[in-house]
Amino acid sequence: MADFDRNVLEFYGISNMMPTAWPAEKNDKTDDDDSENEQQQQQKKKIQRRKSRYEALERAVSNRASIVAGSEKSASGVSNIVQRDEPDPLGAGDSVVRTLKELGVPIQDDPRLRNRFLMSSTSFSPALFLSQMHARADTQSLLSGLDVLSRSIDQKSASLKVLVESNFERFVRAKATIDNVYREMKYRGEEPPAAQDRSRSRAHSTAASRNSFRASSVGGPPSLGVNSLLSSSSPVSPGGNKKKNALVKESDYGVSGIKAPLLDVSAKAEDVWGPALGGRDKEENLRTVSNSLERYRGYMETSSSIADSIRRKDYDALIEEYGRARRFSEETKKLVQDLGSTPPSETQTYQILIAARMWYDVEDQVQLFKREVWRKLTLLHNMSKGDTRGPSQDQHMELIGLLLELGVEDNPIWVWLLSRYDYLKGKISLVGDRAKVEIEVLRRRLANADKPSSQILTSHLRSLGRHSMESKPNGLDTPDVIELWEKMVSFLTSLLSSQGVLGDVLEFWQTVESFIDGKAQKSLPTGYNGESREHHRLSMQGTVDLRKATIELVDMIRAHVFEFFADAPPEDISLLFSPLPPSPKTPVSAALSPTNARDPRFFLDANNPPPPSPKRGESWEKYAFWPPGSNSISGVHYLAKMLGLIGTGAAEMGSVTPVNQDDSKQMDLLRSLVSAARERSVYALCAAWNRDAENIKLVEDWQRSKDVGDVTCMPATFAAFEGALLSGIQKILYVSEAVSKSGPGDIVPPPSTKLLQMVRSQYVTTLYKALSGMVENAERAVKKAEDEWTTDADHNSVGAYGERASTVPGKGTLDAGDRNVRMLLTLSNLQALRSQVVPNLNAQFENAFSVKLTDESKTIKDVLGQIDARLFQTYTRPAVDTLRKTIRAGVNDPTWAPSSTDAGTNTKPKEAKPYVYESLLVLVLVHTQVSTTAPSLTHQVLSFLLEHITKMLLEVLSSRETYDLNSLMQATLDVEFVAQTLSQYTTEKTSELQTDVYAVLDSKTDGASRSQLQDELPGMRELLKRLREMSRNEFACFKKVRRGGGGGIERTATG
Repeated sequence: MADFDRNVLEFYGISNMMPTAWPAEKNDKTDDDDSENEQQQQQKKKIQRRKSRYEALERAVSNRASIVAGSEKSASGVSNIVQRDEPDPLGAGDSVVRTLKELGVPIQDDPRLRNRFLMSSTSFSPALFLSQMHARADTQSLLSGLDVLSRSIDQKSASLKVLVESNFERFVRAKATIDNVYREMKYRGEEPPAAQDRSRSRAHSTAASRNSFRASSVGGPPSLGVNSLLSSSSPVSPGGNKKKNALVKESDYGVSGIKAPLLDVSAKAEDVWGPALGGRDKEENLRTVSNSLERYRGYMETSSSIADSIRRKDYDALIEEYGRARRFSEETKKLVQDLGSTPPSETQTYQILIAARMWYDVEDQVQLFKREVWRKLTLLHNMSKGDTRGPSQDQHMELIGLLLELGVEDNPIWVWLLSRYDYLKGKISLVGDRAKVEIEVLRRRLANADKPSSQILTSHLRSLGRHSMESKPNGLDTPDVIELWEKMVSFLTSLLSSQGVLGDVLEFWQTVESFIDGKAQKSLPTGYNGESREHHRLSMQGTVDLRKATIELVDMIRAHVFEFFADAPPEDISLLFSPLPPSPKTPVSAALSPTNARDPRFFLDANNPPPPSPKRGESWEKYAFWPPGSNSISGVHYLAKMLGLIGTGAAEMGSVTPVNQDDSKQMDLLRSLVSAARERSVYALCAAWNRDAENIKLVEDWQRSKDVGDVTCMPATFAAFEGALLSGIQKILYVSEAVSKSGPGDIVPPPSTKLLQMVRSQYVTTLYKALSGMVENAERAVKKAEDEWTTDADHNSVGAYGERASTVPGKGTLDAGDRNVRMLLTLSNLQALRSQVVPNLNAQFENAFSVKLTDESKTIKDVLGQIDARLFQTYTRPAVDTLRKTIRAGVNDPTWAPSSTDAGTNTKPKEAKPYVYESLLVLVLVHTQVSTTAPSLTHQVLSFLLEHITKMLLEVLSSRETYDLNSLMQATLDVEFVAQTLSQYTTEKTSELQTDVYAVLDSKTDGASRSQLQDELPGMRELLKRLREMSRNEFACFKKVRRGGGGGIERTATG
């Protein structure tokens, strides 16, 4: 029963007699009988396809091989002789395999290991059997097993003994036949070595051989006998057959005779029938290959599709194809892993080969494409915005997303940010260092050039009166100076503007911040199966490094600007001796100055560098940011721009989160940058302002102003000059351009008291210098030939006004060579300064700097009054002297008073004395000159002269002891005629003096004359009226003109 159960288990391949489920391994394995049937059918097909006359030999050889132990195998691979399972020989169980399986020994899948536990196998290992099967057995059980094994051996020995006894004759005959055949084949034609062996065995071998041949002839034809087979193999000589068929090593133990013919026949058959018989196999192989290729056609075309997508830059298609290729590759890898050591089928083999070839080509192309994308990503910074189809942000995000889709080991976000940092670091160094050296080269050449002439400086100062600084900045200074200023502004713009390096740094931090916050990654893909998700987040250390990198970039920009303003001009310009790095590594050079690459001034010879700036003690020699010889107008204009850029840039740098949160020291450095640049700019500007204030006098051209005819262009030019300086300095001190923008914070501190006081003092000083220059212009004549000032003014001095009456120019032209004309124009200019220009400038200063110029305004007003009085006295002194002489001579003339020799003769005065007409004629000449030169001064000058005339009359008339009626009437007539003729120029002082004259006359006459004078007053009035009518034409210039506001500033005899 045990044998039956074991056979059932072996046949069905199950582990127990009552299975509960179908074994899983049976799904993958075919039945042994089916396998054997299939093998038999295939063998039959092969036999039908190819038959030869050696079929019997082939079958015999095949059958002979099959009797060797373990050579013929079933579908399970186990030998037919060795059983799959057997009971325990010691009687412990009915199944060795099941017992070992329960003990955990995996012998069911390893035939070789199983054979070592089965006694029917030649590889049976007793030691291994006992150590595994009976590892827990005690001595008693082993002794019991030994008894069982002994009885089993005895039973098998008895069975074998019965078998031998019943077939003993057959065994003997078979043994004799075998020995006879062996001896004939081995010793054919020769005698055995021992005679006793030959005589003893002859009878037995003869009978055995006869019986053997008889027995063999019963079952088949004689041709199958061994002797006939060997003898018919080939017709050779007996000696050769003996040697060839002998069972010795030299004759391959008797088969050498048939081996060669069989090999020849096999080769010929293969040559003739091989191609024909192998065609079907090839057809089947080709069909299998074709089916596999058709099945995986899409995957085979993946490589070409990816190459085409890369060529067309169709990155969406590239990602899709690459994803398909990866999925197919992973499926194939999983298939290989699942197969393990199991050989794959033909279809699976083709799938593995196709996947391997496809993945090799695809991965090679994608890796090359990745390297190209990495290169583009790192070089994207060097592309100008005009070279890209879209914004720079879209470009780098597109490339990063593409790398994440394809899958990379390095983080493309981190790589791009680091490359961007390196690019910005190099760009800052290149822009700063090269621009400063180029500025120094231009500065040296400008310092070694000739100074601009006074005419050029004058034209630049006059340009303020015609154009504003913003409307025409090129006219503020010489072209070389303007070029250098523009170069400096361009340098700061390239560093600090939003379109320059600072804008790139701010954009860099915004990008970093968006990646740190995770906002920028929202639009980025996660890659194949989310493998790139790990690259979406920056590490904590990476975040800290990026914040430090941003601070470093900000500090580099700050350091370049600070060195430009705070340091002395650089002495090392060797940077220009080296050529610019090739594009596109340094395209910023073109952005900084597009013409530099072709500007021969920056192609320097190392053996002949530009000479350093000469040391002449000029104020600009210690400033790298001030062009040599530049005036204060261009300086204040461009410095205001530069300080605006610095203030705005510093505020923007201070607004960067790492700077204002992580590094308080950097904030202090930014404040120091603004303070140092402002202080150095104010120092340099005040020096140029002082120098230009001394030269402002050269602006005077003695031409009437087109807007105001009473003055020259000097007041307007001076007002524009000072106003421009005050406005520009206000922008520099308060950095108004930066403060007006949002978010400056406390980066731009208010100006120090020291700077404000310096500007305040400089403002007052420039006023004094300008006024002194105006006085100098008035007192010094113009030398027309050399166009320079000269002290030769003798021919212009005011002499007798009668001699110069014919040389007074008309109102349309001005004689700049006439000292009186220059005096009048200067006085008119001073009046404009006192009334309008200076008050407006003071108000502008107070509003700009939020201070009160109380003391300064008073001092300036006093100085203006003193200068005006001095010039006025200088102008009127000749006329006053002439009037004094004329009046003194006329009154002291003996014939001045009418004489009364005859009592009956009428000696009353009939007209004013000639000195009165002469004095009035002097005033007519003065009036003519003043009214045609500076009409606004006419009332002031004539009022002043009228006061002096009245004062002189008072002095001269007071010198007489007594006045009779006639002299009293003459004095009254003279004084009243002058007073009525010049009535519109009468001032309070003049009225007081006239009252004093009448008081003196009244005090020096007697009562009778005083009473008679009262009677003569009506007649005197008629006489004055008649005299006024008679002299109306001569003194028509003194007639009051009906216009408003002719009073002006009143002057006294002392000025």
